[in-house]
Amino acid sequence: MRKVIGIGETVLDIIFKDDQPMAAVPGGSTFNCMISLGRCGVKASFISETGNDRVGQRIIRFLEQNGIDASSVAVYPDSKSPLSLAFLNEHNDAEYIFYKDHPKDRLDFNYPEVNKDDIVVFGSYYAVNPVIRPQVQGFLDYARSRGAILYYDVNFRASHKNEVMKLTPNILENLEMADIVRGSTEDFDVMFRKTDPDTIYRSQISFYTKKFICTNGAEPVELRADGGLRKQYPIVKGDKVVSTIGAGDNFNAGFIYGLIKHGITREVIEQGLSESQWDAVVGCALLFSANVCKSLNNYVDEEFARELRVKSEE
Repeated sequence: MRKVIGIGETVLDIIFKDDQPMAAVPGGSTFNCMISLGRCGVKASFISETGNDRVGQRIIRFLEQNGIDASSVAVYPDSKSPLSLAFLNEHNDAEYIFYKDHPKDRLDFNYPEVNKDDIVVFGSYYAVNPVIRPQVQGFLDYARSRGAILYYDVNFRASHKNEVMKLTPNILENLEMADIVRGSTEDFDVMFRKTDPDTIYRSQISFYTKKFICTNGAEPVELRADGGLRKQYPIVKGDKVVSTIGAGDNFNAGFIYGLIKHGITREVIEQGLSESQWDAVVGCALLFSANVCKSLNNYVDEEFARELRVKSEE
C-alpha cells in the first residue's frame, strides 16, 4: 500500500473574527494536509517537532486519532509548542502572527520507511530554514533515492520577505528535487516579485520541473506541464466561505489523494501525465479545498472523508 510522508511544522492555530477568538485547532501547513489524508484512509506518517506541553501532547494525540503515524515527531522537553494567531477579515481570509518559543531550532528524528511511489510532501519556511536544512535535505535526498515522488508546496509567507536573498539557494534546491511544484501568486510575489503564472513558470520553475500548479485565491488554478500543456481550472464554488485557512494545504491533500486514487506512479510523472489525468487529479484537489472552506477547521470534515472512504471500497 502506497503511503504519504509529510515533513513540516506543528502549531496551535487560534482563530479570531472581529478580534474575538473563535476556535483553537492543531495546525501547520503540511500537518493540515496530512490530517485530511489520514481521515480519508490514506496510510501516512509525519515528521516534525513539538514541545512537551499540553499543546504538544494534543497535537500528537490528534495525529494518532486521525490515523497518522506520529513516531517521527520529536518532543523537546525544554520547549513550548508554537502558536499561530489567525485574524479573519471580512472575506474570511486570514492574516497571521506567529509565536515560537523554541530555545533553538533543531530536528532529530527517525526516518520512516520510504518505498517506491510513496509521496513526500514538504514546503513552507520549514523546508528552507537554514538551521534545520541539513536534516530536511538529507531526508529528501534519501526519499528520492528510494523512488518516492516529491511534492513541494512553496508557501513562502510575507513575514519572511527580508530573508529571501539568504534563503534563495534552499528554495532553488527544493525546486530541483521536486517532481511537482505548487505555489500561490502571493508566494511568488514575495520571493520573485512576479505574479503572472506564465512568467513564473518560464523564468523560475520550468528549468527545474515541468509540472507546475499556481493558485490565486478565488481565481482559477493555473496548470503548466510537459508538452506545453497550459490549462485553467475554475475554483469549486461551495456553500458560504467560513474560513480560507487550510485551503491551499487541502488542495495539496486532494491532489495527493488523486495521485494515489488514479494510480499515478513516479514513472507516469516522469513520462508526463495526460490531460485527462491532470483533470482527474486537480479535480480531487479542488473538492478538498472547497470542503475545508466550509468550517473553522483546517482539514476536510469527517463526513466528506467518510464518503470518500466508502467510494474507495466500492
